[in-house]
Amino acid sequence: MDHIVTSPTSPVPVVVERWLSRSRYLRWIDAGIAWLILAVLAASVLPRSSVGSVALASAVVLVLATMVPALRIRWRPVSGWISLAVSRPLRPGDRAWFVRDGRADPVLITACHGLRLSIALPNRGEAETISVRRTRVLLVPF
Repeated sequence: MDHIVTSPTSPVPVVVERWLSRSRYLRWIDAGIAWLILAVLAASVLPRSSVGSVALASAVVLVLATMVPALRIRWRPVSGWISLAVSRPLRPGDRAWFVRDGRADPVLITACHGLRLSIALPNRGEAETISVRRTRVLLVPF
């Protein structure tokens, strides 16, 4: 007799699946903007350089900058604004989806302080809540 194994958790809603795929592209757009800014800066600094050398120099600087965690975490010109817009309606007591690293976890909003939100994650262990910046995480309303 065959046994059907069901998923231990319910699947994420379609809108959250869309945000999961979009979040990856948003970070690539952030990287593209960084490369463009670095290319403009390199073109203004390097005297009479070819387009190829400017593009290569800016790409090298961009790769080196991605190795600095503080820069990589804080540089979110597009994804930060979109995350802020998506999470704007969230208030304490609301449920949301915490989208990160190719997965989405249900959370509870416990407090709002300007750009900061406190969220309660299920099965978090010792810490009941964590504080996150709306511009650095993607919280999709339930």
